[in-house]
Amino acid sequence: MHTGETVAVGGPHFEDFEVGQVFDDAPALTLTQGHAALHQAVVGDRLRLPLDASLSDGVTGRSRPLAHPNLVCDVSIGQSTRPTQRVRGNLFYRGLVLLRPVFIGDTLRTRTEVVALKQNRPRDDGTATGLVVLRTSTVNHRERPVLDFWRCAMIPLRDPSVQTGHADGFEGIPEELDPARVRAAVPRGWDYATFRKRAPGEHFADLVAGTTYEIEGRDTVTAAPELARMTLNIAAAHLDAGGSSHGRRLAYGGHTIGIAAAQATRALGNLVTVVAWHGCDHTGPVFEGDVLATELTVEALHPLERADAGLVDLRAVTTADRGDGEEPSPVLDWRFVGLMA
Repeated sequence: MHTGETVAVGGPHFEDFEVGQVFDDAPALTLTQGHAALHQAVVGDRLRLPLDASLSDGVTGRSRPLAHPNLVCDVSIGQSTRPTQRVRGNLFYRGLVLLRPVFIGDTLRTRTEVVALKQNRPRDDGTATGLVVLRTSTVNHRERPVLDFWRCAMIPLRDPSVQTGHADGFEGIPEELDPARVRAAVPRGWDYATFRKRAPGEHFADLVAGTTYEIEGRDTVTAAPELARMTLNIAAAHLDAGGSSHGRRLAYGGHTIGIAAAQATRALGNLVTVVAWHGCDHTGPVFEGDVLATELTVEALHPLERADAGLVDLRAVTTADRGDGEEPSPVLDWRFVGLMA
């Protein structure tokens, strides 16, 4: 209990972290059509099942439409941002698997644990940072797991001269997905024949590994803080230019991923859903007003024996044009697993 004193409210600095710390006090969030509409308006996605309630019902057998997998990821990440409120950037995501589908009306709750810490060398400007690896797990209102992944956040030190001694290796963070875990995440009982019948165009059997799609349509990043706020993301870098080491508000990484996914659905219009991420590297910062373009490659195809469908290994490489006359800058290298009928 506080008795009249002033209490500072903000996220931890790097020296405040310890391996084993758990953060699980973020508000639970019930996904609504409002969340779905704002997410779609901000990133412009064309994934069929979240947009078409009738098709979603016919394929999944659920009267409530499928929640967009990227919206689910954004909420999970947003709920995990109390420890990373001071984040300078997320270096990577690893091993992300959407363990079961999420539908509009489901409630999500997230637990985040610190699993590794590594202090960086001080910068020439006198500032210092460290890397915090977090294991994030999200469950639905029935306490069933829906999402599990690692992410690595760069967090500043309060006192740049402090030597924390944190020098953990990241060997325990898987570099590759467990194929059996990914296959187990493929929804059981979905009617993929209905999807093929009602969705014209190319499906799994029409794809060729090695194909690269150069997607001409580009998208301008807008409403960046709105997406962050909607998903409970309180990282200062996305809401306040003063909280960013770039002197400008940094667009949330999930915003960049969302636009890359939207552009991917222009190339693969019959992507049923996304079930996993091999990895996601943010190769450069993204700011409000940047114009993003994506190149999508089909890396591998995996027919499924127990489902009338297949998994597709995809790689989206995204660049940002800032209108400054310079060549577009690489900002995203996202390798993910799509499900197609």
